[in-house]
Amino acid sequence: MASPDFKRQLEGYGMTTANILYRMPDHPSIIQSFIWQQYDLQPEFPELRKFLQFWKEKIEGPIHRVIVGHCGLIKPAELKLVTAEFQLH
Repeated sequence: MASPDFKRQLEGYGMTTANILYRMPDHPSIIQSFIWQQYDLQPEFPELRKFLQFWKEKIEGPIHRVIVGHCGLIKPAELKLVTAEFQLH
C-alpha cells in the first residue's frame, strides 16, 4: 500500500517550506522564525493558506513576513522501460 505522501505527489503536490517571521507578542521589536513544511500545490498553496489563516485566528504573534520555497524536484520515481542492455569490457 502506498503512503499518503506518495499519493499526494502523484496528484501534483510538492514539498513546500515556509519560513514564517513573526513578532513576539510581549516584545514586538523581536522577530522570531518558525519553519513550516508540508506537501502543497503551487502556485496557490492551499495548505499554507489554511495554516496562515489558523495562525492569524489562534496565535498571538503577528506575522511579519512569509518566505516560501517549493521544490518541483521532489516527485515520485519515474519508471523507464529498458529494452536492451550492453556490457563493455
